[in-house]
Amino acid sequence: MAEATVLPPGPDAGAELRGVARAAAVPPSRVPDRPAPFQDAIRTLNTLQTNASYLEQVKRERGDPRAQLEAMKGFLERSGLKVEDLDRLNIIHVTGTKGKGSVCAFAERVLRSYGLKTGFYSSPHLVQVRERIRINGQPISKELFSKYFWLVYNRLEETKDPARASMPAYFRFLTIMAFHVFLQEKVDLAVVEVGIGGAYDCTNIIRKPVVCGVSSLGIDHTSILGDTLEKIAWQKGGIFKPGVPAFTVAQPERPLEVLRDRARERAVSASNAALALQLARAWLQRRGREGVGEPKDLPPSAEAGRPVPLAPAFRPSVAMVQGLREAEWLGRTQVLPHGPVTWYIDGAHTTSSVQACVRWFRQAALNEDKPQDGSEVRVLLFNATGDRDTAALLKLLLPCQFDYAVFCPNFAEVSVVGNVDQQNFNVTLENALTRCLENQKTWTQLMEEKVGQDLWLSAPLEVGSLLKPDPVRGALLLVPSAERPLNSNSLVFPCISHALQWIAQGRVPCVPAPAAKGAHPHPVASSGAVLLQEAAVIRVLVTGSLHLVGGVLKLLDPALSQ
Repeated sequence: MAEATVLPPGPDAGAELRGVARAAAVPPSRVPDRPAPFQDAIRTLNTLQTNASYLEQVKRERGDPRAQLEAMKGFLERSGLKVEDLDRLNIIHVTGTKGKGSVCAFAERVLRSYGLKTGFYSSPHLVQVRERIRINGQPISKELFSKYFWLVYNRLEETKDPARASMPAYFRFLTIMAFHVFLQEKVDLAVVEVGIGGAYDCTNIIRKPVVCGVSSLGIDHTSILGDTLEKIAWQKGGIFKPGVPAFTVAQPERPLEVLRDRARERAVSASNAALALQLARAWLQRRGREGVGEPKDLPPSAEAGRPVPLAPAFRPSVAMVQGLREAEWLGRTQVLPHGPVTWYIDGAHTTSSVQACVRWFRQAALNEDKPQDGSEVRVLLFNATGDRDTAALLKLLLPCQFDYAVFCPNFAEVSVVGNVDQQNFNVTLENALTRCLENQKTWTQLMEEKVGQDLWLSAPLEVGSLLKPDPVRGALLLVPSAERPLNSNSLVFPCISHALQWIAQGRVPCVPAPAAKGAHPHPVASSGAVLLQEAAVIRVLVTGSLHLVGGVLKLLDPALSQ
């Protein structure tokens, strides 16, 4: 029996309690006479990815973070909307470090089970960019994406100001586009996930959400949000609005105090409970819906005197239970069995989420049937990006007892020409491979410390010398330039596809077999291939990056690209 808590709406919320307001359509604008192909829209969108000039702009704005929100409001108005228009979307606004996407997905599915038309804006996408903007749980169609992309893009083109940034960057553009989609498609509510932080995130132009939520806090994006939980909590609490109830989950005491203080600044109530259910119930109550969960006959909470109160528990309704059961959120604690190979996929990328991932993987693997001959091989497929402490993340993964560790960039293929959804102009292949080599070296050092052996480490390697053509298939395999491998069971591949080929060894139908025997000069690759070919069971944990997870899912489940 699930428990959740709820607090009544704040003192300024009365005007929003009068039923579900349908959003009015935005004014018309020039659109192409013939809708441009979807791929053209994606290619044009990709030109808005962060580049050097935009990074300079962000650095200038960082001294005055409010300038970022003002710039976002300007882009929104140029697109034909005002911030007041967003009040009609009946928004649930969610931030946090770990689990905010899952909370959004659960809350959206619960509310959809009440017959409501839902919008859901999240990031990043795993396979296709359309995943970021959903209606009734489904990514918008290619036709709708093209329609609204060109509508917004053309309006911004027509109103260029040469003195300022003429176009919003990638995430800002998609945020504006999502608001247009939800308004014109007349959703009953929109669940909006914060991008990074909260206070100065571009989604925080939202003035009057129905309810706000903060999922678990952790250390991430430290160069932007700060390097302590208290600083991060201050940023996350920036989404609180006067008179709007706010909810959170169990947090460490000091960050929880910061959230409480931020709530007081904004005259907000905050409570500690099962986040997705309480957000859904608060939305339903504030919209005058009946039958949203019966109060439970429970003794008063022992935590009633805490600075952040624990509200009364309630018994979830049938619709809530149905919604939770049917909620689906790819790339998080996901298991994909493919014959002898089982893929355990989780986009964990912070210390707290990787700890949870390790617990999940070890328990999931423990629950699986053991091969009678005992021939089980465990493989880690890992990548991490940004300013994350890779050594700390990899150290947490040691208890999983992997036989092999495989590192690769977040590119599905070496060439992404035919896959515009996963193009990334912010990082070069050379830089990505350098990071992978650093991760491999860190893993080797950790293994050395663990087993107490004196493992030989190669001298620093030049990435350019590591890419060698495969004589059989023309593929590229990373090998040390001195032809002497690292003395550990780890490999670096230039893309996800090549990594999967080596792991699967032709035993997974959707993954091509690797090059013919003897084509790989790397001893670890050759000896490992034999073990993988003969193993009764192969368990692969894919983690460290949601972008890595997206590339893996694209290759293992081609239907996701359709």
